[in-house]
Amino acid sequence: MRPSGRNLSDMRPISIETGVLRHAEGSCLISCGDTRVLCSATIEDKAPPFLKGSGQGWVTAEYGMLPRATNSRNRREAAAGRQSGRTQEIQRLIGRALRAGVDRRALGERQIVIDCDVIQADGGTRCASITGGWVALRLAVNRLLKAGIITSDPIMDHVAAVSCGIYAGQAVLDLDYAEDSEAGTDGNFIMTGAGRLIEVQMSAEGATFTRSEMNQLLDLAEAGVAELVRAQNEAISCAS
Repeated sequence: MRPSGRNLSDMRPISIETGVLRHAEGSCLISCGDTRVLCSATIEDKAPPFLKGSGQGWVTAEYGMLPRATNSRNRREAAAGRQSGRTQEIQRLIGRALRAGVDRRALGERQIVIDCDVIQADGGTRCASITGGWVALRLAVNRLLKAGIITSDPIMDHVAAVSCGIYAGQAVLDLDYAEDSEAGTDGNFIMTGAGRLIEVQMSAEGATFTRSEMNQLLDLAEAGVAELVRAQNEAISCAS
């Protein structure tokens, strides 16, 4: 039995509320169970210097966690004077994942910055950031299209992410913190709406895993991402 009482293949309840930030070109608050992440998209009218003259745009991300997002207070990284290695790794992952679903030439020489701020953490914050970040990105691009600033939609497909792992000897979908902290194997699966893989992060913690178990986790991830894509579509539809 999972600590939450969920079945092995059950996701946590998902909600995506759009338009939560007045000034952002796109924004949402995504909740995956008790994990909540505020995602916003900012359009900048020029691309990074390394893309100058290339005709291509860029999508990048920044990630942070509020001091009381967890059960004890984390010191603000700004107060420490530097970002942790974990924060840098996660925000690079978010940017890399979202760029995989974008035709950067159709975007033109501009940059969209996705900010993901974790206001409450209960496992899967990077996955929620990617899933919610895509919604913020979609809304920002819709604004560019509506204004006629770009004429071709640069978003090629949905991008969403979900965690899976081996908990108490069973393959389970969408780990919360209680499961993640005890899982023998855990992984993050980032996929497109068409089911194509963008990135897989998997590791064993004190116990190895088999090829068969990896396939079970991938099957669970495909089903989970399909559910997340439906939630993304519903959020975008409500925002229109």
